[in-house]
Amino acid sequence: MTRPAHIAHLTEDDDDQFAASEGSERYFNRELSWLAFNRRVLEEACNPAHPLLERVRFLSISGSNLDEFFMVRVAGLKGQQVQEVDRRSADGLTSGQQLAAIVAEADALIESQRSVWRDLRRQLSETGIDVLGSRTIEEFLTTQEVAWLQNHFREQIFPILTPQALDPAHPFPFMSNKGLAVMFDLVRISDEAPIRELVMLPSQMPRFVRVPGERARFVAVESLVKHFAPLIFPGYNVLGGAEFRVLRDSDLEIEDEAEDLVRYFANAIKRRRRGRVIRLELESGMPPALGAALREELGGEHAFVTESGAFLGVGDLDAIVDEDRPDLKFPAYAPRFPERIREFGGDCFAAIKAKDIVVHHPYETFEVVLAFLKQAANDPDVVAIKQTLYRAGKQPAVINALIAAAEAGKSVTAVVELKARFDEEQNIVWASALERAGVQVVYGFMEWKTHAKISMVVRREGSVYRTYCHFGTGNYHPITAKIYTDISFFTADPRIGQDAAQMFNYITGYVEPEGMELVSLSPRDLRPRLVRLIDDEIANAKGGKPAAIWAKMNSLVDPAVIEKLYEASNAGVEIDLIIRGICCLKPGVPDLSENIRVKSIIGRFLEHSRIWAFGNGQALPNDDAKLFISSADWMPRNFDRRVEYMLPILNRTVHDQILDQVMVANLLDNEQSWDLQADGSYVREQPGERPFNLHRYFMTNPSLSGRGAALKGKSVPKLSFRRGH
Repeated sequence: MTRPAHIAHLTEDDDDQFAASEGSERYFNRELSWLAFNRRVLEEACNPAHPLLERVRFLSISGSNLDEFFMVRVAGLKGQQVQEVDRRSADGLTSGQQLAAIVAEADALIESQRSVWRDLRRQLSETGIDVLGSRTIEEFLTTQEVAWLQNHFREQIFPILTPQALDPAHPFPFMSNKGLAVMFDLVRISDEAPIRELVMLPSQMPRFVRVPGERARFVAVESLVKHFAPLIFPGYNVLGGAEFRVLRDSDLEIEDEAEDLVRYFANAIKRRRRGRVIRLELESGMPPALGAALREELGGEHAFVTESGAFLGVGDLDAIVDEDRPDLKFPAYAPRFPERIREFGGDCFAAIKAKDIVVHHPYETFEVVLAFLKQAANDPDVVAIKQTLYRAGKQPAVINALIAAAEAGKSVTAVVELKARFDEEQNIVWASALERAGVQVVYGFMEWKTHAKISMVVRREGSVYRTYCHFGTGNYHPITAKIYTDISFFTADPRIGQDAAQMFNYITGYVEPEGMELVSLSPRDLRPRLVRLIDDEIANAKGGKPAAIWAKMNSLVDPAVIEKLYEASNAGVEIDLIIRGICCLKPGVPDLSENIRVKSIIGRFLEHSRIWAFGNGQALPNDDAKLFISSADWMPRNFDRRVEYMLPILNRTVHDQILDQVMVANLLDNEQSWDLQADGSYVREQPGERPFNLHRYFMTNPSLSGRGAALKGKSVPKLSFRRGH
């Protein structure tokens, strides 16, 4: 069944009529699909194949993910419900129906996190790492160690705390987003007068205190506050104390009349800290009076209240992972620097001029990207640098290179995206530093995010100017580049350089590109170009030729593209999708998607690259396949509300590495892969007699494109993949 032609190009925002009637039969719910992804992350915390502290890391990630989900996605749906916005999801659910399903699944996920933490905490103790609660301090620590803790509390924690009485004269204070606090019920010894006190824990304070000694013993700060409450409240008897945590609506909306974007975002970030409470987490077993008071003061009618007997704020458990126990972590891995560039004496421009280069992060170091920018900054022949910055993180390596270039008198333009969620504040800081150095800082379009990751360097070579470009599927972020799998592509192809120049002019001056030869951009023409490529495969199938599509990305949500994939499946196109996170497409449904297979890979590294391949009349992989890298996922926001790029890979060596190595390895992986079923469940693949771990493969086999002559003759295992084999 294919979608009627008159609604074939509807997007998520204008799809309500169709969704209400047929959506649930054709799409998985976006939010529930995301929760299923976070469930897979949590499952890795239970995976005995991972070292113990890495399992704690997966648990921590699942907690941080869930926090952000509530702060943004759930908050958005709640806002729709409160404002009575009549908008349905692609699968036909109202905001209220979605919220009911989300909360039920999220509560089940929280219960699972609680169970997983109990198990991991026990296993940690067996390996010499204890996480102590307020009731177990005296049990596990010696008298001398308790005395050390008490002294540490007096000197390092007590001076920072500010207990606040709660009574008619002292109203409930404001608690910021992710705020953690302990509420006490007390009785004054002198006259037996009851009083309620609140102790908020400053966000800058480390969550855990490690007791000195060879054996690692961690105590959460809130446990210390409860244990040493008599020091905080001398002259009182403590009747009860319980922890609670607050999550607030953290999404930012752009107002059309926002004339000064920087000032607007600076103020909006402050407002976000005071957003509506969307979730209130209570310690289970909290005295009824305390629980009722918190619900009244913070919960209101719009907050979701959960109780947990486990650690509140699971994301903060990452502090324990920092413990120096290499035996409980993945073996250390040092990424390689591309041999091709070493052969040119470290001259990035000479190496790129000789031949296009692809770098596969994190197996090959992000330092090569920094080397490219640093060389551009120091090279007297470089006259201009243009750079997009979406997420650059807190490390200033990229920023320093751009500043050095500007101070050296080069023309430097930086497109800084202020709308990069949760990085807005840091990006404002970087923008200010760049402007002070003389960099031309541009904030892009008001209504669109600039999500494309592109660097462009113009260099004088004799009597001509040559343009060198870097296109990335990930961010210019030195930290995430160590754990995200992404593609960096370097080229001096003049056609690509011309297209990149037009893209920058589009962002900085709103100059509509004309005659772009290779690069496609959203929201201009990326979706139509993608649809045409799928149509070509449909035509191949109908003409009796082999027809195939391989695509790797983070999320698949866009209804128009999903409908086109359903059409391709019904025409006989073999479609293999590697979707790490959200997938709203239903695979394997008779008469709808029988030829579509979807898998998700969750492992040591976070799969992040966007790679798309089209058979072009032959089975995949083949030398004539149409191959693309991109910054975009297949979501309405990426097609309609972001500036993204889609770039064809034409160089034969690079084409072989990305298609025959990267994509084939992803499809072959059976140790970290989950198969999406027609009912929405995910089933972990079983390795069987031929186990294959794509992360291990790339950690032990140098890439093809960057190998250079130094590795000539050293074989790389030939990978082969055929569907059904």
